[in-house]
Amino acid sequence: MTISQKTLETSHGKIAVRETSGQGTAVMLIHGNSSSSAVFRNQLDGPLGERYHLIAPDLPGHGASGDAIDPERSYSMEGYADAMTEVLGLLGIDKAIVFGWSLGGHIGLEMIDRFPGLLGLMITGTPPVSPEEVGSGFKPSPHMHLAGQETFTGADVEAYARSTCGEPFEPFLIDTVARTDGRARRLMFEKFAAGTGRNQREIVAGKTPPIAVLNGIDEPFVNTDFVSAVKFSNLWEGKTHLLDKSGHAPFWDSPDRFNPVLARFLASVDIA
Repeated sequence: MTISQKTLETSHGKIAVRETSGQGTAVMLIHGNSSSSAVFRNQLDGPLGERYHLIAPDLPGHGASGDAIDPERSYSMEGYADAMTEVLGLLGIDKAIVFGWSLGGHIGLEMIDRFPGLLGLMITGTPPVSPEEVGSGFKPSPHMHLAGQETFTGADVEAYARSTCGEPFEPFLIDTVARTDGRARRLMFEKFAAGTGRNQREIVAGKTPPIAVLNGIDEPFVNTDFVSAVKFSNLWEGKTHLLDKSGHAPFWDSPDRFNPVLARFLASVDIA
């Protein structure tokens, strides 16, 4: 199994993509705010990458991708969803499963109406909120304000990197946060607060493919009780899942326990 990297020319700008050589169904992994596809190392480089065609893009303004050509268009949940749908089209993929972490989960929810071939969606660290419920879906946190802040000091960069991914902490996480176009944070949060995208509580209550929800029990940013109370029309296994001794990024802090759950979900919605 090999992992290749390429850059696609899209209407949103240059998008860097990591892909595995797995011959199974396509699975897109979408990272969170001020992160990159590098955080999915423990999924790409293992049995999941061998079994499935894993596709992990860097969002516009993140990682090895270019900054957005038009920040106002691209730096929002719906803008990113358009970009990720365009990536799948450029790769010739008409059916795929999506895993979205944090912001990536919100992007996945926005893709439901945009990508008809969506077979299933798993979200982690993503409360499906209406614009009025943002305060209920997220917890007060010492670092939460940084998520929408354009300019970071060195201390801000490290604080955000450590709080979002947790342990094991690696230096590349700092570099990833530092690289992010600060406008991406500011514009995304401004548009989220203004309700420019769809009401995500309404999305999950409507017609959807199976949606799996898995959160760390020690989640520092998301109110998991709120998420558990949300009405999903097609909730995988009929419940939300919590992972012990895990925080905002279970796929990173506990891959040995996260990956089997992801594998189970993929197998349950896979048409291959």
